[in-house]
Amino acid sequence: MTRTLEDLVPGQIFTSATYAVTPDEIKAFAARWDPQHFHLDEDSAKDSFFGGLAASGWHTAAMTMRLMVDSEIGKLPLGIIGTGIESIKWHRPVRPGDQLRLTIEVLETREMRSRPGLGLVRLRVVTADAVGEPVQTLETNILVPTRAGQAA
Repeated sequence: MTRTLEDLVPGQIFTSATYAVTPDEIKAFAARWDPQHFHLDEDSAKDSFFGGLAASGWHTAAMTMRLMVDSEIGKLPLGIIGTGIESIKWHRPVRPGDQLRLTIEVLETREMRSRPGLGLVRLRVVTADAVGEPVQTLETNILVPTRAGQAA
């Protein structure tokens, strides 16, 4: 189903599939993008602030993006084109073996005066572990075509 701005309403909820986090993935991401000892080595991480191997917050954000793209909200006609992140918070570390899942809530929709045929949708995205505890929350705006814009 192709959704337009008019099909998205505040309070609407979308969910994602789950994603299993592996230690090898945590280390590979960290080696490339955030090479700190608590993301790279289990033994060294035991004596860190995190008390064990933890995924980088940026890795958590990247996994969140993948889950969004694969969810129903990712099937929008333009895909997920963000205009920026209003806020991002990391609540607890993501660990090897965590099963991540998203809850995506539509907070607000509005047509853009400056770009007829397009609207903005403000989303709150909660990334949670298998027991439903939030590990990350973010609020972001995405571009979505209006029905008139989709028909053009």
